[in-house]
Amino acid sequence: MNRTGSSRAVVTRTAAATRDLAGALARVAEPGDLVSLIGDLGAGKTQFAKGFGAGLGISDTIVSPSFVLMAEYRGRLPLFHIDLYRLADAAEALAGGLVDERQADGVTIIEWAERLADAMPDVRLDVTIEGTGDEPRTIELCAEGRRYERYLAAVPADMELARGRDAASATASSEEGR
Repeated sequence: MNRTGSSRAVVTRTAAATRDLAGALARVAEPGDLVSLIGDLGAGKTQFAKGFGAGLGISDTIVSPSFVLMAEYRGRLPLFHIDLYRLADAAEALAGGLVDERQADGVTIIEWAERLADAMPDVRLDVTIEGTGDEPRTIELCAEGRRYERYLAAVPADMELARGRDAASATASSEEGR
C-alpha cells in the first residue's frame, strides 16, 4: 500500500501495551473512520483491535472474525471488525458485501487490509505492525488524509518512538543479537 501521509512510530513490548495504544487512539475516533491493520501472522493486529474496542467502551470479547469475515460491536461508536485473512483479493471481499452504509456511523477496522490494495480508500489510518512472537512490536501509524492526523496526536507521549535515542537503541539491540 502506497503511503504518503504523516506518520509516527511506537514500540510496544507487550500485548497489553499494544492494546493500550489502540485504546488511546480509539478515544479520538469519529464516525466513518477506516483503520487498516497490516502485519504478519501473529504481529498483534487482533490485539490492536481488542484495545481499540475497549477504547470505544465495548465490553464484548473481540476476536478475529476470520471465518465470518466481519463482526459488529456496540460501544460509543459501532465497531466493524473485518478480517481478510482467508480472502484472496479485493473482488472477493467486495462481492461478499463487506462494505455497506452502516459503516458510515462507526469505525471500520480491517485486518490484512493489504489484500484490498488499490480498492482501499485513499483517506484512512494505516497501522503497520512489525514483529512477532515475544519480540517488541514497532507500530507505524500513517495518517492518509488530514482528518486522520488526530490519531497521531493521540499517541501517548510515553509511547512514541523517538526518532533519535530510542530508534538508535533499538537498532543497537537488534545488531547485538546477530
